[in-house]
Amino acid sequence: MEKVKIGAITVGQSPRVDVTPDLWPIFGPNVELIEAGGLDGLSREEIETFVPEEGDYVLVSRLKDGSSVTFAERYVLPRLQQCIDKLEEEGVRLILFFCTGDFPDNFRHKVPLIFPNQILFGLVPVLCAGKLAVLTPSEKQLQQSQKKWGGYGLEVTSFAASPYGELAAVEAAAREAAKTDADLVLLDCIGYTAEMKRMVAKITGKNVILSRTILARAVMELLDY
Repeated sequence: MEKVKIGAITVGQSPRVDVTPDLWPIFGPNVELIEAGGLDGLSREEIETFVPEEGDYVLVSRLKDGSSVTFAERYVLPRLQQCIDKLEEEGVRLILFFCTGDFPDNFRHKVPLIFPNQILFGLVPVLCAGKLAVLTPSEKQLQQSQKKWGGYGLEVTSFAASPYGELAAVEAAAREAAKTDADLVLLDCIGYTAEMKRMVAKITGKNVILSRTILARAVMELLDY
């Protein structure tokens, strides 16, 4: 069977070798994944000039060397459009985003763009009985997280724990989440792994949603083989 080409865009640098191992069991052997990154080709020094200021939407992502960076979304938006154009030239059937951040709806595209946030916005309020605990990568995103999920009538408690550092940070956030009466925990970043999900579920005793696998399963609904 001929493989189906799908594109994947990270706001950081590609390839996202930290993400794809959890996706391949869902995608299966008939998917060819072509990746592009909003920060591809940039040095850390260049990226570190993309400092978030008051009112900026804050993103955290991974670089090719495995380290992470925090930056303002506005700096990367034109480069994301370039990624879309490049992947469409490669003949992809659809493009998914390896980021759970909010993005404007004015990207030019000919194929479907699949944003994890839009999937989560539809899913989380349905699966949550009313009290949500959220893990997000940076303390700079805590207020952003409260605003993002509080608008759905949910009682939200957010915790900062980078998925790109020591596992102990995620473990500590899980222990804090366990102290809440939340009925659902959301790992609100593509960087969180299936291993982290299992750990958080064990520590908290709560239901846990992992963004990267939800994205992959939604994409497979669109592929008709």
